[in-house]
Amino acid sequence: MAGDFGFWDLRRTAWSLSRRARAQNPLPPLLLFTDPVRTPDPVAAAGILPPGAAVIYRAFGAADALAVASALRQATRARGVKLLIGADPALARAVGADGVHLPERLAHTARALRQAQPRWLVTAAAHSLPAARRGLAHGAQAVVVSAIFPSASASAGAPLGPVRLAALVRAAGGPVYALGGINAKNARRLLASGVVGLAAVEGLSPGKL
Repeated sequence: MAGDFGFWDLRRTAWSLSRRARAQNPLPPLLLFTDPVRTPDPVAAAGILPPGAAVIYRAFGAADALAVASALRQATRARGVKLLIGADPALARAVGADGVHLPERLAHTARALRQAQPRWLVTAAAHSLPAARRGLAHGAQAVVVSAIFPSASASAGAPLGPVRLAALVRAAGGPVYALGGINAKNARRLLASGVVGLAAVEGLSPGKL
């Protein structure tokens, strides 16, 4: 597959970060975030992930969300990859997902979700240090902080960069993932940041590696 070298370099960096985190930390080292435009075939994207990674499926109200989530559940289960559903606990329950990812505005629901579904992994988005602290205080098992590098996402703010990310991680009080503009070329700049893993959209999509 074209781009294999880039994919494996990104994977190696993510697993190296995971080893530097607590030994008992069960969090996936690598998260693929789906996007209707930038990952038009999320099942194909999930098919290149290594065992132990996770997919976060973001349906954004799509009419075929149940069908896509069901196909993703089948594909991820076959590969030993976790499946989280973005902002839709009902869809997560319907397909037997491994958890949910909450937007920053819904981070306050994390603890209740974990109490209702003790086996779920619940993560939350954060775009600042106060938001990261709130997400963790509300019971999220990890927060996904963005944007780290310049990103193609329409919602991405000014990039933090590795130095400010490291300061945020030290002050957050819990596990932090890095998201936003991360690819095989810049991932290694985050090795000293303290994050527990890497998250990407296009950086983990077929044809973009």
